[in-house]
Amino acid sequence: MFLQGSISNVPFLSGCGTPAIPPQVSGYARIVNGEEAVPHSWPWQVSLQQSNGFHFCGGSLINENWVVTAAHCNVRTYHRVIAGEHNKGYGSNEDVQVLTPAQVFTHPYWNPSTINNDIALIKLSSPARLDSNVSPVCLAESSDNFAAGMTCVTSGWGLTRYNAPSTPNNLQQAALPLLSNEQCKKTWGSNISDVMICAGGAGATSCMGDSGGPLVCQKDNAWTLVGIVSWGSSYCSTSTPAVYARVTELRSWVDQILAAN
Repeated sequence: MFLQGSISNVPFLSGCGTPAIPPQVSGYARIVNGEEAVPHSWPWQVSLQQSNGFHFCGGSLINENWVVTAAHCNVRTYHRVIAGEHNKGYGSNEDVQVLTPAQVFTHPYWNPSTINNDIALIKLSSPARLDSNVSPVCLAESSDNFAAGMTCVTSGWGLTRYNAPSTPNNLQQAALPLLSNEQCKKTWGSNISDVMICAGGAGATSCMGDSGGPLVCQKDNAWTLVGIVSWGSSYCSTSTPAVYARVTELRSWVDQILAAN
């Protein structure tokens, strides 16, 4: 099964969630058990890096001035936001955009012990330049319902096995089914709250280094940010669902921060 990321004649300026370079996702292939993404087919994906170039988290561009990531990534203004990247290896000669955070807004009810409200917003010090390799994802609306069983996609440069010595250079993707919170509680019990959504447990999963990155689902032919990679099995077990911050429950806070800043 292939999920087309966009209709090929849709230009990238048609708004959010429509990549100029369409992604190709083959059902359930390994981020653990994912596959390499078509370069630049997830144009909202950013790499959050330390000043020495070390990748520590992912994020998603939601417009030219703002990136959404996970609160637990602990982003600081001295970190770097790299947009338009596919191969994060040294010597890669991609035309990336190196952006810097002007401010970081963490959800006021972020709780590191329960991992509730695991979301942060990065205001960029200068706007990203939108082009075929860099464009925003749509944000799920508070009223949206993404049903259990729906196939969605997560992407990132996280570990391809839990004990790997380093993260992969090329952006990886994995197709994952959404779970209901009732299904997810069979694995994680009372750790699962209303501000979380689960996906996976079907042969692929997010792993360390994917944190803060996107879980996107298609809605009206546009890729929509439904989850933010948050937590899961410490061994990145592909039979265990991974847990994402639930964007529908956090959308109103995002709107408040963007409107006020």
